[in-house]
Amino acid sequence: MNEQKGFAVPADADIVVTAPGGPVDLPLAPLPLRIAVVGGGRIGSAFAFRLARVGRHDVTVVARPGSVRLEQLKCHGGIINTLGERAEVRITDSLDDQTPYDLVIVTLLAHQAEAAMPMLQRSAAKCIQFMFNTFDPERLRDAVGVARCAFGMPILQANFDAVGKLKAKIGGPGQRTLISRQQWVYVFNAAEIPSVLEPDMMLWLRCHAPLCVAFESVSVTSVRRGAGAPWGESMALARGVKESFALIRGLGFKVHPRGKRIVSASPAPAIAALLWCLSRIRSFRELVATGEHECRAMVDVMVAAAPLADPPVRVSRIQAMKPLV
Repeated sequence: MNEQKGFAVPADADIVVTAPGGPVDLPLAPLPLRIAVVGGGRIGSAFAFRLARVGRHDVTVVARPGSVRLEQLKCHGGIINTLGERAEVRITDSLDDQTPYDLVIVTLLAHQAEAAMPMLQRSAAKCIQFMFNTFDPERLRDAVGVARCAFGMPILQANFDAVGKLKAKIGGPGQRTLISRQQWVYVFNAAEIPSVLEPDMMLWLRCHAPLCVAFESVSVTSVRRGAGAPWGESMALARGVKESFALIRGLGFKVHPRGKRIVSASPAPAIAALLWCLSRIRSFRELVATGEHECRAMVDVMVAAAPLADPPVRVSRIQAMKPLV
């Protein structure tokens, strides 16, 4: 048995996961695991810190060449949090093609992943887990192959101080990172990253895109304005949210999970009221406003998919979700 922090997992267990394209058999590897985290930012550093320090896995962090973050990681000799605790990790600016990592966790943003795709395709990794918002997860799955592709959504808050020390809040009431394969749910929970299985992770991500765009857009413009969003802007975003859900249905998908089905069926003024209120919470808008580029890129992806929708959707409403310049 592999035992960590109260979790017992048979070392030779096979977990059969139903994924788009068919079931995938995943024999659990002996611990510790060889894990690479592609993306040394807030989310990637938070995962790497817990997986290395608590989970005691062999962790490599891949940070962007020439970036400030890469230099901070090298200077610290690992990841240091604001309490002075250190996680020993390997630091590099590229993913080694030949290392058969048990898991590669990609914490880049969707629009950044394209540049990293050749590196990921060449990798000998056994599993590549994409952990970011995306409206077209099939593109990622097909690029690395169904058998070794997994998805997730980080549910945590993390930031850096002025010198790059990590401050992370992981866990809390109802806060669990979502993961598409039970194998990695065990591993994350054992590293004190509260996680839960979401079997239809690809659909979950697609249906999260409309709300993600709306939250980021209203936050970006509110931060620029230094005040909450006006009602007219909130209504424009709400109409865009409803049109985006119409796009998802028009592409032949259901809206998932139940909470998002409720939002998609809500009247635009109710969605606008939510956005209007959230924009007035300073901590919320300052946290979420960092996603401007992600927001714009996801709008572009939805607009590109719109011609395939049946019935047609009003593309202008989706385009109007981009943050105001």
